[in-house]
Amino acid sequence: MPLGRAFSVAVSGVEGQLVEIEADIGQGLPSVHLVGRPDTTLQESRDRVRAAVANTGEKWPDGRVILALSPATLPKVGSVYDLALAAAVLDAAGVIPSRRLADAVLLGELALDGRVRRVRGILPAVLAARTAGRRTVVVPAAALPEAGLVDGIRVLGAATLSALVDWLRGGAELTLPEAVPPQVRPPIGDLSEVVGQDEARWALEVAAAGGHHLLLTGPPGIGKTMLAQRLPGLLPQLRECDSLEVTAIHSVAGTLSDDHPLITAPPFVAPHHSTSVAAMVGGGSGSARPGAVSRAHRGVLFLDECAEISAKVLEALRTPLEEGEIRIARRDGVARYPARFQLVLAANPCPCAPARDIDCICAPLARRRYLGKLSGPLMDRIDLTVQMHSQAAGAFSGDEVESSEVVRARVSAARTAAAQRWSTLNMSTNAEVPGHVLRQQFRLPKEALAPVESALRHGRMSARGADRAIRVAWTVCDLRGGDLPSAQDVLQALNFRQRGSA
Repeated sequence: MPLGRAFSVAVSGVEGQLVEIEADIGQGLPSVHLVGRPDTTLQESRDRVRAAVANTGEKWPDGRVILALSPATLPKVGSVYDLALAAAVLDAAGVIPSRRLADAVLLGELALDGRVRRVRGILPAVLAARTAGRRTVVVPAAALPEAGLVDGIRVLGAATLSALVDWLRGGAELTLPEAVPPQVRPPIGDLSEVVGQDEARWALEVAAAGGHHLLLTGPPGIGKTMLAQRLPGLLPQLRECDSLEVTAIHSVAGTLSDDHPLITAPPFVAPHHSTSVAAMVGGGSGSARPGAVSRAHRGVLFLDECAEISAKVLEALRTPLEEGEIRIARRDGVARYPARFQLVLAANPCPCAPARDIDCICAPLARRRYLGKLSGPLMDRIDLTVQMHSQAAGAFSGDEVESSEVVRARVSAARTAAAQRWSTLNMSTNAEVPGHVLRQQFRLPKEALAPVESALRHGRMSARGADRAIRVAWTVCDLRGGDLPSAQDVLQALNFRQRGSA
């Protein structure tokens, strides 16, 4: 009896690989055997697929069915292969023709009654199918809005296994995706609602313009959280390539909206201070899921009460902050997730955190230990440090202050200037530029670099800190519309760094 063949996709991280599924029906007692490194969920698909085929009205073959998933060395995880497994068996049994099946990729989980259920990771799977040169992909009907975001491949939706079988036999066409309405920015607070705190507002603008990391310290109720929550409102919409990448991460995480699957606004992720290392950077048994740092890709990761967070969790941020990527090694291999985010930390100055610093009852050692969880290597990766103070007067003055829309216009102009400058490097923000590029190809004048060289010579700054200070100086220059950072821009960048270490 000839072999049956169908295709699906294995997703690891946000990358997919085409999987060929072969079905062989031989003599022997009726049974189903899966080979090709299937996990527990995939092993259970034998019963799901057999019941779905029978309840659809098709006859399950009487004999020994062997299902091989290739490449055999690649771990197969999840229930995304159900639809392809059923089609391969029906193809081997001669129930359906292989003309349409040969060039299609099938994705979806089967219910016992033959319904096709949605699975995670549809978007990266469709992208992988397009990269592999496939012309058609069949997905669950519920996932059509997400799959339809990919151009260059024919996307069809199947609500049931019987609908797929009918289409494979040349019957009624499957559902086509409809146009997805653009995502509306989620309602967030406006910067005009923040009273005073001019220095912190300026630091927030610099952070938004250059993609820099920010630390806000000060007594409770002073506005640290308000400022952090308004940072996404200052950021421009995501570029098309970044939007698809962010959407793919959230597709794997299972957090996409059915109404607006395409994420076009920078995400804002704020995990609780009791979060674990696995929740922060990603993890899980078998196949690693994206954590908070990846879900905040191209957006903002806000850690409130950061001094209360476990030191292990904070130290786990060091690699993604430097590399913009997280690599998670698990039993089934290494998953790679993008993690190019803006980190915003907020902390009280001490455990008791009174409104006035003079009222603090903490011992000096307790104060030192409280913020001591923010280690030197971690703090060296923070570009801007601002110590906020209580508003002595003017809280109810009613004076108009700049809104998020006004500040966002300056931020967009600064980002446009930076993107044009770094276009040959395929980078869009100052925070992404490697240090050697800043020191060699875009070296600043000697008089502008003098403060940085003095700080290095006296041991007040590391080489990494010097590179980050120069990046901030470029951002300050972009915000004022200059062509090259001046000595004043560099001094302002150094002031943001050295204030935190004073």
